[in-house]
Amino acid sequence: MVLDLDDEKDLALARELARRADVLLENFRDGALARRGLDYATVRAANSGIVYCSVSGFGSRGGAAMPGYDLLVQAMGGLMSITGEEDGEPAKVGVALVDVLTAKDAAIGILAALHARAATGRGQRLEVNLLSSLLGSLANQASAYLATGRSPRRMGNRHPSIAPYETLRCKDDMLALACGNDRQFGRLAEVLGAAELAGDERFATNEARVLNRSALRRALEERLSQDTVASWTARLTAVGVPAGKVGDIADGLRLAESLGLEATVPVGDSAPPQIRHPIGYSETPVTHYAPPPRLGQHSDEVRRWLAEEKTR
Repeated sequence: MVLDLDDEKDLALARELARRADVLLENFRDGALARRGLDYATVRAANSGIVYCSVSGFGSRGGAAMPGYDLLVQAMGGLMSITGEEDGEPAKVGVALVDVLTAKDAAIGILAALHARAATGRGQRLEVNLLSSLLGSLANQASAYLATGRSPRRMGNRHPSIAPYETLRCKDDMLALACGNDRQFGRLAEVLGAAELAGDERFATNEARVLNRSALRRALEERLSQDTVASWTARLTAVGVPAGKVGDIADGLRLAESLGLEATVPVGDSAPPQIRHPIGYSETPVTHYAPPPRLGQHSDEVRRWLAEEKTR
């Protein structure tokens, strides 16, 4: 629904909605809701069970006034510094990844708070921010910095501590190759007709391959250039070496469908199909899909509900 919080009647409806709600999720500028009596303290006084989740760019303390935009956080939080080619400029990820990660963190926190409320009867306030969600997702890269004091650098599609774990050029296209251990590398060498690579002291162990990754890349691409991505993918997959074409989004959707994952679902109303909910539930599967709601599509319905005399 749509409410104008500067209109007294609509503001009263918003307060009533908050009084009845299980969850309130907000990402207003700092202080905007307090002026309207929709801040956590005020809402909690009327609804002790509320799970109140605030989403911001940089938190509610020193960064409260800083605008939260995905590109800005990718830049300032360090993600761009490790994304892109080694000799190129820092690059953002191709989707608003920090927005997505933060939304998932908010969902996880809300579900945990609802579970706690079932045991205690009390709600609580959650604070989620883009910067913290980004930092929490940096995984091995953040751990490497914390352990060594040195910031990781851009490496293109290569992995900082595994080789070969990157994209390599074949006769017709790019192949993603992810050798996670020495056994897989030995199988790779055999399929390429270069079993001697596994015995070469420069490549015999993962540590050695990481130190000699440039020479390794040249040796692998020399052999991969003799055949197509499709051929290499089939042959490597057959022996348990993770490999696949660097495809586009259409390729990704076709792959999911070919594996029986039913990646998309129809939603009716002449709307285009949507991506299926990614979680499978054995007891409570998602059975109803609808198109994204239009702005204010359910306003009348919710206004009627709010007008009813109900108590929690």
